[in-house]
Amino acid sequence: MTTATKQIPWWRPETGDEEREMVLRVLASNYLNDGDVTTEFERRMAAVLGARFGVAVTSGTTALFVSLAALGVGRGDEVIVPDVTFIATVNAVTLAGATAVLVDIDPATLTIAPDAFARAITARTRAVIPVHVSGRAAAIERILEIAAPRGIAVVEDAAEALRSRHAGRCLGTFGRAGCFSFSPNKTITTGQGGLIVTDDEALVVRMRELKDQGRPVRGTGGNDIHASVGFNFKLTNLQSAVGIAQLDRLDGRVERLAALCREYQRGLAGIDGIRLLPFDVDGGETPQWVDALAEDRDLLVAALERHDIHCRPFWYPIHTQQPYRAPDDRFPHAVQAASRAVWLPSALSLTADDVRMVCERIRAFYQGR
Repeated sequence: MTTATKQIPWWRPETGDEEREMVLRVLASNYLNDGDVTTEFERRMAAVLGARFGVAVTSGTTALFVSLAALGVGRGDEVIVPDVTFIATVNAVTLAGATAVLVDIDPATLTIAPDAFARAITARTRAVIPVHVSGRAAAIERILEIAAPRGIAVVEDAAEALRSRHAGRCLGTFGRAGCFSFSPNKTITTGQGGLIVTDDEALVVRMRELKDQGRPVRGTGGNDIHASVGFNFKLTNLQSAVGIAQLDRLDGRVERLAALCREYQRGLAGIDGIRLLPFDVDGGETPQWVDALAEDRDLLVAALERHDIHCRPFWYPIHTQQPYRAPDDRFPHAVQAASRAVWLPSALSLTADDVRMVCERIRAFYQGR
C-alpha cells in the first residue's frame, strides 16, 4: 500500500491570476457596486445554463428567498422542503414569512421523495423546493407532475448542481426558478453570492425589485422611483469579476468533477461497507462532490483524518435542528441516512493517484474491522 505524503482536502477553492486581473480592472474602473460586470456575469451564466434570464444576488439563501417572495409566497403559506438539505433552504422559507413543511427523502438518492411531497400538500401549499443534493437530480419530472395541476410553484435548489444536466437540460431550469450558490465550496465561487435563473420575464422584474430596493432597473441612489418594497441583495462588480474569470474555466472543472466520480466508482468497487450514491455522469450529471453511504461513518472519517485525508459528514436532518424540530418517526429514511452519509474528498486539485490513495485507505479500514 502506498503512503500519503500530502494533505488530501475535501474541497479547496481555486483562484489565480485571472481572478486578480479581473478584480484589478474593476478597481481601476472605480465602480465597485452592482454594475456592468454583474450584468455580464448574469447574462453569461444564464446562457451557460440555458435560461432566458439570470439575476445575481448575495447568496444562494437570498436566491431562494427572492424567488419565493417574487412568487408571492408569504405569511400563512406553506412551502414543502426535503428533510435532508443544508439549513439555508428552510431558513429562506422562514425569511419569506412562510412555514416550511419538512418531508422525507428517497433513500436511494437522498433527494425529496415525490410521494412524501404529495402527501404533505394542503390548501396552504404554495411552493415546493426540490434540492439536487450534490448535483444529483431530484425526481424533477414527477415533482412537476404533482405540482402543476395544483398550482404549486417549483423552485429548484440547485446550489450544488451548477452545470449538472438531466434529460438534456441543466438542473435549475425545470421549475419557475432555479437557485445557485457561489460560496467557497462550489464549482464557481465569488466568495459569497448566488444566482436565480428563470424564463419568466414578469417574475424577473419582481426579482430585480426585490434585490434593489424596489427598483426594476439599476438606479442612481438619488431621485429614483421605488414602486414596490425591495431590499439590498446586490452582487458587486468585484464579486462578479471573480465569477467571470472562473466561468471561463467551467468546462474543465465540470469534466474534472465527472472524472473524479468515475475514479471513485472504480476504486471503491467491491468494498463491503461503503456504497457510492448514484450519479449519471455519462448522462450529464455533474457531482459537486462525490458522496457515499458508509457503515461506521464517523470511525471511517476519523481513520482517514489520521492520514490527512479529509471528508465531510452530511448535514443533520433539518427536523433535528432546534428551530425546526419534529419527531424522528416522520422521517425514517432521513434518520437512517444521516449517520451514514459522507462527502468524500472531491477537490478539483485531486489527482487520480490521490483518489487511489483514498480508496486504498477506505479498503484497509473495512478489511481491518
